[in-house]
Amino acid sequence: MTLRALALALTLLATPAAAQTLRITGGEIAAAPADADGVRVYKGLPYAAPPVGERRWKPPEPIQPWSGVRPVDAYAPNCLQPKVYGDIDPFTPSMSEDCLYLNVTTAAKPSEKLPVFFWIHGGGYGAGSGSEPRHDGQALARKGVVVVTINYRLGVFGFFAHPELTAESPNHASGDQALADMIAALRWVKANVAVFGGDPDNVTIVGESAGSEAVNRMMISPQAKGLFHRAIGESGSAFGLMGQDKTLAQAETMGVAFAKTLGADDLKRLRQRSSAEILAATLAPNTGFAFRPNLDGWILPAGAADTFAARQQSDVPLLVGWNRDEGSLFQGAIFGSKALQPVLAERFGPRVGDALALYPVDPPAVARASQQTYAGDLWMGLPTWRWAVAQTQTGKSPVYVYRFDQAPKIPDDWFGAANRGKDFGAFHSADIVYVFDHPEILKTWTTDATDRRVADQMSSYWVNFARSGDPNGPGLPAWTPYDPAAPKKILIGPETRLVDDPDIARLRLQDSVGR
Repeated sequence: MTLRALALALTLLATPAAAQTLRITGGEIAAAPADADGVRVYKGLPYAAPPVGERRWKPPEPIQPWSGVRPVDAYAPNCLQPKVYGDIDPFTPSMSEDCLYLNVTTAAKPSEKLPVFFWIHGGGYGAGSGSEPRHDGQALARKGVVVVTINYRLGVFGFFAHPELTAESPNHASGDQALADMIAALRWVKANVAVFGGDPDNVTIVGESAGSEAVNRMMISPQAKGLFHRAIGESGSAFGLMGQDKTLAQAETMGVAFAKTLGADDLKRLRQRSSAEILAATLAPNTGFAFRPNLDGWILPAGAADTFAARQQSDVPLLVGWNRDEGSLFQGAIFGSKALQPVLAERFGPRVGDALALYPVDPPAVARASQQTYAGDLWMGLPTWRWAVAQTQTGKSPVYVYRFDQAPKIPDDWFGAANRGKDFGAFHSADIVYVFDHPEILKTWTTDATDRRVADQMSSYWVNFARSGDPNGPGLPAWTPYDPAAPKKILIGPETRLVDDPDIARLRLQDSVGR
């Protein structure tokens, strides 16, 4: 036993029994055991009432109090989801509609006020959880933040709109239940995080992919104002292909059509259907139901571009970026069986010559690389860059932009046997384990000193930003705020450095032709 561990053990022995529990909204919880570094993990804390029965599809309701001392040693069930993504399949033993829980990882003393790192997971709004191993917050807690990871309702359970739901809502809105879940979790943090040594007045919301888009939506939601103080978006925003929002009326129309597939012509009958039946109906072939945020008039009165243009966003320091090889996973969805040149001709019309100069199509090997770059630009780079530019043009808080260039050494069959031998590079979501400072947590990945250094740098930038709104710190390459007129961004990877934005010509061309 180390001297630090011995001192910690003696401190615990000397602590009165009453201090072995904590009181949060809803009741008492056990004090989680600390490791040798003083890190404690609190699992499965409820932040709202279970959204089941008559509460299905309603905004989150207040926590139901419990009696006795609630244990904190097991993750809660994941929110219901199909098992479709190999890297984010459910890791807990069960899934349930009763899933509105969060987890807190902290090395702080209750008297401290450390920055809060509030993580919103990705998964296309249809999969994932706060308890995935990739989201383990212990390494970040050792660097001085209190990490909160959340579950939120997914797919049809998180984004179902219906005229009857709208009519029963005091806010005359429906369909953005998942976003309301996130806001409820932020309110829980404001009310409770001080118990864990966190500062409720210094909360940074962070997300990747759909989680990044959700961070963007928290910035534009009037219901989330004042609940966070900085924002980090990794690969995605509501400016672009993923952000073409339905109106509430359009979402309601889709909801009615979906209900009919279940033989339910009213909300009462629909709530009587089992969760398994509802989930199965979303997976039926050729249905075309896409459950995503809508402009409901309450959580989202307007879209991202309009909200920023009106300067009505939460004006907080912003750090955003994307991965160099985003398109390695998205080019199939963008192109299907089409070749690059006709796609460029269709999108850019008379400016196709400019596009071909930036996305060359000859020889074939170059065309394949250009196709991947184009897919990444269109799906992730452009929307995320637009978010950064909008904040620089309409806000007063600084913006920092990065590109993640570290290609992890993944098993040859990481993306399935059909993809053996393909080089996915710094693919979409590869950055997560570096942000959380534990690339070695995915046991089948091979990590070396470069991976460890990149993880230390990236996590340090993120922790520094959470602390002060500025990612810079001792031993880190300098990072200056983004200026669209003379854009510089940091490349995080084998040689982390600040450079003139190498993607700017392509992004400006893409932006010039709109969506």
